[in-house]
Amino acid sequence: MSNATTIRTIWVFAGTVLAKWLGIKRGKPEIEAIFNYVKINDQLSTSGQPTAEQFTAIRDAGFDSVINLLPSGHENSLDEEGDVVRALGLDYTHIPVDFKGPTAQDFADFTAAMQANQGRRIWVHCAVNARVSVFVARYRHEVLGEPARTARVPIGQVWEPFGVWRAFLDGSQRG
Repeated sequence: MSNATTIRTIWVFAGTVLAKWLGIKRGKPEIEAIFNYVKINDQLSTSGQPTAEQFTAIRDAGFDSVINLLPSGHENSLDEEGDVVRALGLDYTHIPVDFKGPTAQDFADFTAAMQANQGRRIWVHCAVNARVSVFVARYRHEVLGEPARTARVPIGQVWEPFGVWRAFLDGSQRG
């Protein structure tokens, strides 16, 4: 895992926030163009915040369900995302996770959402794929029984967890 990756994620995120604020259309519709897109396996992919057009590409790629860990009203969130996603015929689960304090209940809700969608193609996102990369790694290790080292590999494509996120990844968070 690299601090350079974390710095790149921060800079690109700042650019997406600025583009939204200036009203500049961002992002190609292909799923590979979604910010910090990571394919975990054929059933599960993760990313930063997709645009409305990119949700169409997600549906067209055969995904059935979207799980969003980004709180509503976040500077990078898509207004009325649930309505946009449901209008495309996809299931939608919103678990607003505070970046400053992910909780055991957040993880329990995420685990329930993942299990409810078992056997389906799932897209999980947040603002930059930081929250999601840690949640998915922890889920893969604690629930699916994958070795921690294997489950954590995709995190390094996005960032180097620190502070509460390091504790959350290890399952030692408060709350």
